[in-house]
Amino acid sequence: MAAPIVRYWVSSMRFLEPIALVLLAAAPGVAADAPNLTEQYRAAADKLIAASLADTEGYDRLAYLCYRIGNRLSGSPSLERAIAWSAEQMKAAGLSNVRVIPVKVPHWVRGAESARMLEPRDQPLHMLGLGMSTGTPPGGITADVVAVSDFDELARLAPDQVRGKIVLFNEAYRGYGATVTYRSNGPSRAAALGAVAALVRSVTPLAMQIPHTGTLRYDEAQPKIPAAAVSPEDAGMIARLCAGGVPVKVHLEMGARMEPDADSGDVIGEIPGRERPEEVVVMGGHIDSWDVGQGAQDDGAAVMASLEAMALLKKLGLAPRRTLRLAFWVNEENGSRGGEAYRAWVGDQIANHVAAVEMDGGAETPRGFGAASISPAGMELLGQIGKLLDPITAGETDGLGGGEDIRPLMAAGVPGVAEHAAGTHYFDWHHTEADTLDKVNPEDFRKSVAAMAVMGYVLADMPGRLGK
Repeated sequence: MAAPIVRYWVSSMRFLEPIALVLLAAAPGVAADAPNLTEQYRAAADKLIAASLADTEGYDRLAYLCYRIGNRLSGSPSLERAIAWSAEQMKAAGLSNVRVIPVKVPHWVRGAESARMLEPRDQPLHMLGLGMSTGTPPGGITADVVAVSDFDELARLAPDQVRGKIVLFNEAYRGYGATVTYRSNGPSRAAALGAVAALVRSVTPLAMQIPHTGTLRYDEAQPKIPAAAVSPEDAGMIARLCAGGVPVKVHLEMGARMEPDADSGDVIGEIPGRERPEEVVVMGGHIDSWDVGQGAQDDGAAVMASLEAMALLKKLGLAPRRTLRLAFWVNEENGSRGGEAYRAWVGDQIANHVAAVEMDGGAETPRGFGAASISPAGMELLGQIGKLLDPITAGETDGLGGGEDIRPLMAAGVPGVAEHAAGTHYFDWHHTEADTLDKVNPEDFRKSVAAMAVMGYVLADMPGRLGK
């Protein structure tokens, strides 16, 4: 049949362009008389849930990552400490074949930065430079501001209304996927009209004078101008002044720069399959974070929850039929090279990847899982697995699967599964100084451990496969 177009949410909660995904045929293993997975795995799932809810070691590991290592931007010494420590923790948990897959990652350095409104009055602005932004010239940039609410308003301006000015994008939050494009693409859209810098209202529903960073993507056909996020309050103030005809002048200084690519790596470990070790279910999250906060929700909680899920499987003696592989992908935040390197490392063995599971939406209360690139029969199987998680209210299933780190695997036909959390406050803390351990509720974290343990184990042990 014709391939449908599927939109899905991904890693760093990024909203990708639509990609074509082919519905794969259902396997004989999903025949009407096949054992129901809910019945078949209830006992194992109950053991995993009970062990997860009683566990403290996983949260202790997360505390170490956050408090002893801290944030982990690609190219930073702290990321490399986290990678080395993660490999040690996988070995301590009893995983096999622990290794680091080499990856060259971009090395962006923030440098000193600041922004001030000089007119109509002098006051500092709450700002964070956008990841991968170029810096300002020595001494910074001082220019008038032109404020727009969206790209349509920018397009209605004549070049002489923008040339030599700083463009502020004051797009109100309408959900991450709908709003993040102003951070990603706004600077180049402003540069095309001659702007000397760009300011972007932070992509968040919460106004607490906290700026949110994140990566931008320069259009190579346009000049690269410095760009920073400002708090929603500061963006609203400047936009209202401009709308009232009051001239606004801002001074921006950014010491951001690019260094040569750095050596880094994906960390992987395994529980080898007892019957079909060549077949693989991979699950995990990304070990890197932005250079602010501690990377607790994004994505430290995910990698530590996934590790603890594997550790509990070992402790309970649950050896799945297929190999269950844990992956801490690197460079999700500002390059996605970890996911690409993993796909290259897999090579022509990609056909043996049964499923890829990514957790990258924080560790608030888990609600369930979504999947993409599977047939309706596969969705039925996913729903049967989901029912195993009803005791912790994490049994919801839908077709919104995928993730930035597993995107290259999905492009090769591997079913992509995403853990869904409540997300009540995730974008309050996302990419900010506030992404710290205290935001991760221990009970919710333990439920996330349970959800990843049950999903990973059943996918690796079930008689058939989700996708084919």
